Amino acid sequence: MRFILYNIRYGTGGNMNRFPLSGYIGRTGAHLKEITHFLKESTPEVIGLIEVDSGSYRSGRKNQAEEIAASLGHYHTYKSKYAVNHPFLTKVPILNKQGNAFITRDNVTREHCHYVTKGVKKLVMELELEKVVFLLVHLALSYKTRQEQLREIKQIVKNIEKPCIVAGDFNVFQGRNELELFKEAAGLTDPSEKNMPTFPSWKPKMGLDFVLHTPGIRVDSIKAPQVIYSDHLPVICDFEVI
Repeated sequence: MRFILYNIRYGTGGNMNRFPLSGYIGRTGAHLKEITHFLKESTPEVIGLIEVDSGSYRSGRKNQAEEIAASLGHYHTYKSKYAVNHPFLTKVPILNKQGNAFITRDNVTREHCHYVTKGVKKLVMELELEKVVFLLVHLALSYKTRQEQLREIKQIVKNIEKPCIVAGDFNVFQGRNELELFKEAAGLTDPSEKNMPTFPSWKPKMGLDFVLHTPGIRVDSIKAPQVIYSDHLPVICDFEVI
């Protein structure tokens, strides 16, 4: 099975010369077509998308996950990255259209959303297929908040009975060692044997995007192809449930 993790930056591109807020207020333009073409050519069974626009002016009022899924002929599910009862973020234009999504070729057994208690980005998406469960995360910018989020995500992983993949933008700005206690406590393995930088895409220096897994999964290959349709590189993981 092929899984692709991709922080697509709301389809606003990955040009290093654009001003810092361009990922929030820039328009999608042709970037989503480039991302969609890349995903289609890569033939994944499951895609985990971070930073998806569900219908602001940026994307021409269209849900980017729905557009990509329709192009691939796949199923999609989208959720806001903020808690559904947040008194501010769910009402502010642009912010209330920001979320994460799964796109999958196969039938979905179950989907569920968890919301951790700490941080602004609280969403943990759960997608269950016949033989495997995926969790999709986008962690906080603050180290302390990230660690508190990881403690809650660890318990979510422990409660899952099937083999599980935990993937996302972990924002580990202090290095992958931030994840060591979490991986040990949750029984997770990092299949990338060495540092695999994914950010920024035009000159990758930091490994922020990870695909981790529990026992019962064998990863055959994992790589971050050098495409710059976003400020993050995608991660392609080929695996088998054993």
